[in-house]
Amino acid sequence: MKERLILAINPGSTSTKIAVFNNNKEIFLKNIKHTADELAPFKKITDQYEFREKIILNELNMAKISLESIKIIVGRGGLVKPIPAGVYEVNEKMLEDLKHAKLEHASNLGALIASNLSKEIPGSRAFIADPVVVDELEELARVAGHPLFERISIFHALNQKAIARLHAKTQNKKYEELNLIVAHLGGGISVGAHKNGKVVDVNQALDGDGPFSPERSGSLPMGQMIELCFSGKHTKEEIKKMVTGKGGYVAYLGTNDAYEVEKRATAGDEKAKLIQDALSYQVAKEIGAMSTVLKGQVDGILITGGIAYGKPVVEAITERVKHIATVFVYPGEDEMAALAGNGLMVLEDPGCVKEYK
Repeated sequence: MKERLILAINPGSTSTKIAVFNNNKEIFLKNIKHTADELAPFKKITDQYEFREKIILNELNMAKISLESIKIIVGRGGLVKPIPAGVYEVNEKMLEDLKHAKLEHASNLGALIASNLSKEIPGSRAFIADPVVVDELEELARVAGHPLFERISIFHALNQKAIARLHAKTQNKKYEELNLIVAHLGGGISVGAHKNGKVVDVNQALDGDGPFSPERSGSLPMGQMIELCFSGKHTKEEIKKMVTGKGGYVAYLGTNDAYEVEKRATAGDEKAKLIQDALSYQVAKEIGAMSTVLKGQVDGILITGGIAYGKPVVEAITERVKHIATVFVYPGEDEMAALAGNGLMVLEDPGCVKEYK
């Protein structure tokens, strides 16, 4: 098979993970750590893209990766405007939106780095795929309950879509032919209703609703939240941290490590077991809610993400939802393979590429 290299780039707040695939085979993987001192000179996260680009080029050269063989560069999609799922070629409009994004997030670097690298590597093209702001919600799902509010779509689109496509292959079906419920269980938790290839409803997993997770509070009692906000005891930033970062397991148990919670629960820690069971309970409730979105016509329930390695959580969820449809477990989230898989789609079907407007 002809060598066609795909470079996948996944920027984190203090690291940059890169991988090189030859078609669908991984040939290089590196997680580059960045110290606080290295990042200190940059006022904004998006100012770091040239710094990180140089490090990536150095790593590729040291690994003797043939740069001229790199045809596709796929960066992690950032907080662009809401868009349908798919692969998007990086253009000036996207770069401008990322540079002026209201929310600072390391994923915003993905397209910026990919774009710069494509200029350094002749014959290569830069893309993003399935960013967290993928929006395929049906209009009914957007109605929040008051005209000043609207439900929005922010979820683990990259992994949910990749796992749904993988599952469809195992069933000898096309993703667009199936109705699936996908539950991503990680630092955040999102449960999506996939109807014939589109996520028509999903909980807003960043700082919104749905089940609590290792570090997010999920849906909270509204009346109590209002009282807390006006109590004068907490700043706006402190309350935002309660919702995202210091909620869930962190708030109850002082850790965001789901495996540690599982070990504590197994060893007889009653509080750890209660909170772990509550997380499973809330995920199962959300899956049940999504089954009503699909009118009960569910071809499979897919459980994925890092927590899916935990047997007690998966078993507890399965026990509550197995009457809806067969449960399939795909533990972990291989974001690099997911990014590269989207790059391979471009090589095999150039017509799949979408334009960011």
